[in-house]
Amino acid sequence: MNEKLLNQAYDLRSRGFTTGEIADELNVSKDTARWLILQGTGKLKGDKEEKAPLDFAINWKSLGGSSVRMKYVSAAMIDMALEHGEPEVIVGITVSGIPFATMMADIIGADISVFHPIKHRKEEDAQGAVSSNFANVSGRRVVIVDDVITSGRTINEAIRVFRELGAEPLAAVVLIDKKGINELEGVPVLSLIRVSRLG
Repeated sequence: MNEKLLNQAYDLRSRGFTTGEIADELNVSKDTARWLILQGTGKLKGDKEEKAPLDFAINWKSLGGSSVRMKYVSAAMIDMALEHGEPEVIVGITVSGIPFATMMADIIGADISVFHPIKHRKEEDAQGAVSSNFANVSGRRVVIVDDVITSGRTINEAIRVFRELGAEPLAAVVLIDKKGINELEGVPVLSLIRVSRLG
């Protein structure tokens, strides 16, 4: 595993980031983030060398640092989503889904909302939540947006919360799919880039 990634994970943990936030910041799975943190602290089971989870670290800094590039990519993402209906609200999953969702909503004149997944919440009995500072999703057609899908847990959670609120998830759109997921809970999952492991 990359020494730089280990150091970044340890630095983020020392600054108070949760495991879920570290996973988002490094664009790795939560399992990989947990493994990196344990590597950095030396707290592995029996101090044995534990094999790293199978994962791909994604670095999209060249895209994320440019509003022009983000707008073009967001236009492609909303174009894919529109094949599944006209959304009233575009919902960005914190943190990295929000920039894409904001630009996508602007392109089609939709409202914007924000979803906070469980992995970002510290309470033991917490569940994902829609921010009350943005558009209401109740009874509305929504598109869910994130940067990377690794296991599908976060989008699955968002779909369940939106349905409980009476919203209709039309599609989930991500920049990168690391798992090869086509649908979750009957909702199409669309990606601009799909990472495949051969062999």
